Parts: sequence; structure tokens; C-alpha cells
Amino acid sequence: MQFGSVPTIAVDALSSGAFLLDVREDDEWAAGHAEGALHIPMSEFVARYGELTEAAPEDGKVYVLCRVGGRSAQVAQYLLQQGIDAVNVAGGMQAWEAAGRPVSDGRGGSGTVV
Repeated sequence: MQFGSVPTIAVDALSSGAFLLDVREDDEWAAGHAEGALHIPMSEFVARYGELTEAAPEDGKVYVLCRVGGRSAQVAQYLLQQGIDAVNVAGGMQAWEAAGRPVSDGRGGSGTVV
């Protein structure tokens, strides 16, 4: 699946060990996120790019999430231009939650997607 020229994957096609990058803003992240995802807001992404390169698996894919898929497609496109194997997650965290995947509030409770 493609989103423009950006490779895209459906939530149900993600494997459990996939490396997730959440580019939503801090308030969205705090309300609910995928456990284990790396959080770097899109608004801070270029300045914090090194955090991704340190955390991402070598020669592995980076699956980029936002709320519905627009911001993540932009970040995935940027990563592809930097030579990183990035894939946009279609439907973002809304699709993640709708698919019954766990959403965490980061404090041991159930989160919600805002």
C-alpha cells in the first residue's frame, strides 16, 4: 500500500516486535500511546532526529504513527530521504485503537487516543 510515494502498512499487518515511532504532540502521547513506541513530536523531529538514529534497529524498518496518518506520512517521507527504511502506519493511533491493540497512558493504565 502507498500513501503518495510513502510505503504504508495497515495496523493489522504490523508484527508485534515492530519498531514504532510516534510523532504526535505531547498531550496526545500522554493521553494514550502504543507501549514501547519511541515518542518524538513532529514539531521537534528535526532537532531530535539523533534520538531516532540511536534507538532505531540497524537495517530495520521504522513504522511511523500519528493520530490518523497525515503527519506520520510526512515524517516517513523525510526519513526515506535520509536513507532510513520508514513506513507510514495507515489510520495511525485511531486505527491502532480500533483494531483492539493496547493503548497505554504510560502510568500503568489504559489510555485513549485523542
